[in-house]
Amino acid sequence: MPRLPRFDIALVPIALCLILGFLMLRSVAPQVFPQYYVFLAFSVLFFIIFTKTDFDTLSAFSVGAYVISIILLVLPIILGQVTRGTIRWIPLGSFNLQPAEVVRPFLILFFANYFASRSVTRRRFALSIPLMLLPLVLIFLQPSLGVTILTLAGFAGVIFSLSVPRKYYIWGTVLGIIGAPFMWFLLAPYQKDRIFALLMPGSDPMGLGYNSIQSVIAVGSGMLSGRGLGNGIQTQLSFLPEKHTDFMFAAISEELGFVGAVIVILSLFGILYRLSSLLEQSHSAVKRAYLSGVIGTLFLQVFVHIGMNMGMLPITGIPLPLVSYGGSSLLSTMIMLALALQAGQDSGKIQSI
Repeated sequence: MPRLPRFDIALVPIALCLILGFLMLRSVAPQVFPQYYVFLAFSVLFFIIFTKTDFDTLSAFSVGAYVISIILLVLPIILGQVTRGTIRWIPLGSFNLQPAEVVRPFLILFFANYFASRSVTRRRFALSIPLMLLPLVLIFLQPSLGVTILTLAGFAGVIFSLSVPRKYYIWGTVLGIIGAPFMWFLLAPYQKDRIFALLMPGSDPMGLGYNSIQSVIAVGSGMLSGRGLGNGIQTQLSFLPEKHTDFMFAAISEELGFVGAVIVILSLFGILYRLSSLLEQSHSAVKRAYLSGVIGTLFLQVFVHIGMNMGMLPITGIPLPLVSYGGSSLLSTMIMLALALQAGQDSGKIQSI
């Protein structure tokens, strides 16, 4: 009798997020269709491909993946088009590809292998610093502060999974504290304005504080059950900017209310919980490092997106994973999750139906 295909319980919250994202996009941004169908189809296709590809085989090509990732990050400088003062996308016919998003799973894979495949010596740790800084700088110069932060979170997740001597963490923390004030001078003017807007949103309600104020209003106006799909005032009357990307959680909160917001949060944390259980059960140092990096970047992405939608964090261009519109982001997240589920198969806990 033929065996039925494997089914991991993480597929349930993943599918739920995709469905909620589809419903919300149909409501708040119908103009993104039919293009979104193409993004969704390709993302699901690559998800299936990477869940069927052996993790150890992919790990063997992690160095090549890193080199290709760096090349892709350089391409926007050569071939990219300037959009709103940024050069983040490569035009591919009627579509645009954002390499900074797509390469994140493969950068995490490379550093998981780099750190976990052999013992971490002082020399090896020192060599990792320029290897990490190169992609971070290329992403930051686009500029894309949000993706830079997420990429850094993935690297940090990999490192935290290792048995690194405590002194390395201490030195890293000290250097981070010393270098933090200098980051202010590297920020673009609009990025500094967003920080000021967080601290004093009411000082310029029609300017710097507008986005944050409208987002908070949208979140609060949904109350328990929401205004209903297509009936949101903030979203449908365009008071809420970028409602299908940066402020998707606020749009969900207004139209689906507290109930819809809780479903989204529980679904996303259901994915994180499943990945955490696979991390605990894994017997491979490389796979644990990869899973830790994925958990780190996804957790921060959810935390920052929801935090900025509720007026608790500065506005950054970070979408809600699997829910917000964005072909490159969706593709990256689906590949990242596929590799994570593939990495978890050595635990023997993948459930079958």
